[in-house]
Amino acid sequence: MPVRTSESGLAGRGKGIGLGLAIGSAIAFGGSGVAAKPLIEAGLDPLHVVWLRVAGAALVMLPLAVRHRTLVRRRPALLAGFGLLGVAGVQAFYFASISRIPVGVALLVEYLAPALVLGWVRFVQRRPVTRAAAVGVVLAVGGLACVVEVWAGLGFDALGLLLALGAACCQVGYFVLSDQGSDSGADAPDPLGVIAYGLLVGAAVLTVVARPWTMDWGVLGGTAHMDGAPVPAVLLLAWIVLLATVVAYVTGVVSVRRLSPQVAGVVACLEAVIATVLAWFLLGEHLSAPQIVGGAVVLAGAFIAQSSAPAKGAPGPVAAGGVESGLSERENVA
Repeated sequence: MPVRTSESGLAGRGKGIGLGLAIGSAIAFGGSGVAAKPLIEAGLDPLHVVWLRVAGAALVMLPLAVRHRTLVRRRPALLAGFGLLGVAGVQAFYFASISRIPVGVALLVEYLAPALVLGWVRFVQRRPVTRAAAVGVVLAVGGLACVVEVWAGLGFDALGLLLALGAACCQVGYFVLSDQGSDSGADAPDPLGVIAYGLLVGAAVLTVVARPWTMDWGVLGGTAHMDGAPVPAVLLLAWIVLLATVVAYVTGVVSVRRLSPQVAGVVACLEAVIATVLAWFLLGEHLSAPQIVGGAVVLAGAFIAQSSAPAKGAPGPVAAGGVESGLSERENVA
């Protein structure tokens, strides 16, 4: 019995660390728009900003790619899938969708991903999902509708909505692929190596899409304005590359491995809330009452979802699925 108590304490700490990393990832990802918008207003094309973000992060992570070069031989499909879906796919589909539909609508559709992750876990992986996790998803998506004020741009564009749904599906790939190999023991792929090669693959794909040779490179040597205050453009680029990409992906992937794709996916909904709050303080884009209420609802949904599922390695059955279920079944057989 004391052993089980010790295991439970370790699992609780692991879950706490995973939750902290997931929140940190949402904060880091949420700051990308605040730093990118002044660069776009200064004259850079949105796709060029995305390319700079991914290519710069790939360059920073290049030493780790060299260190984990055996992953190319051991897990080529995982690296290609993470780069195509988790890096390039999400960005490309999202920016293509906002060229046809309002940003708020596109963001809401993209963040249907947590619900799609639950569907993947339940019907494809055939792992049980708790009712609380499902309630958390519903609350988070409903709160997001208020945060982005979806009613302000309800125009129907079938292609735009399909593109946004493509971004949501790619985000599902990000969460599912981030979890791959986490239960493989010593043979599990190092998450830093997966991120490094995913960024390299994403940068290669986005180079074809964004055509950076047509970019106005002179913008990076000047200043951009954040709510009227001049800021060196290169400083904003460093923010996007180091914090909003490198730190965001590292903390995000590690959090998925400590929690689960479905729980981390719901916590990731905080990104939209954080982005809106940061835009309020740094860009002067004030929040309305429905947005504040929506943010509180998203927080409630994320709390309910994460509190419903034990961390990986927790003893006993796990309603949200995971390797623990298999361990429990083997213990029952024994």
